[in-house]
Amino acid sequence: MTKKLWQQIFQYVLAAIIVGALVATVMVLIRVEVSPSVHDALMLLLGVEASGFTTVVNYFFGSSQGSHNKTELMSNGKPQ
Repeated sequence: MTKKLWQQIFQYVLAAIIVGALVATVMVLIRVEVSPSVHDALMLLLGVEASGFTTVVNYFFGSSQGSHNKTELMSNGKPQ
């Protein structure tokens, strides 16, 4: 069963948002002087975003993508 185009677009947009948020948080931590309480909150946010980034990388380059490719190959019945 192939994914609909809107589902694929949503996956890529969501992945881009997660990666962009991680980059933005790192840039804020590097370039902006913030109070210690805000710094702690940003570090917590950075940890959450890093976890999301790991999930994105694992999906697109890990076993989930390989499993998806295998399922597509099996449903088509012919090698690409």
